[in-house]
Amino acid sequence: MEREVLFEVSAAVAARDPEKLERSLRLAIRFCESEEVNEVLLQSHLFVGFPITLEALRLWRGLVPTTASVPPAEPSDRWEERGEAVCRSVYGHRYEKLRANVRGLHPDFDRWMVVGGYGRVIGRGGLDLVTRELCIVALLAVWNTPRQLHSHLRGAVNCGATAVEVEGALEVASRYLEPERACEIWKLWARIGRRSEGSL
Repeated sequence: MEREVLFEVSAAVAARDPEKLERSLRLAIRFCESEEVNEVLLQSHLFVGFPITLEALRLWRGLVPTTASVPPAEPSDRWEERGEAVCRSVYGHRYEKLRANVRGLHPDFDRWMVVGGYGRVIGRGGLDLVTRELCIVALLAVWNTPRQLHSHLRGAVNCGATAVEVEGALEVASRYLEPERACEIWKLWARIGRRSEGSL
């Protein structure tokens, strides 16, 4: 139940519906640790941007006024090494191709992705990597970014998520989608699941 509620929070952020987000956050108060919810909300800025994440955090602080215990600030020179390791875990044998493709778009963006995205945010503590990836799957399914959803569906599997766990995240996301859109994400997962069958 705890993980499913975190998927719900992540999907609700992407839905941009304050009532649904508040409902999911109230559920999270009952079933999740505050730190876990903080992490789901914090990582969402990588996908939906700062303005939407700020509004989600504002709503969360209205319900839970104090933050979880804040760990000591870590040196930023650790982020690159950690980011490379986490990104490699998510992308598996496609890691080098991903880096080359993103460098081709812009070399600064490649560095921001690895150091900022995977090192500073996704690789930090507070939530295990499988749960992070499954929350990202729920968010991206609702946010309607099929290319990135494809990558993170694979990423969840690469990090050790089972087919049942991935489908749990997609079931939550489907509640926020029109039937046609929901059908599209299930078709995408069916294609990925068949190719990844040996890993699931």
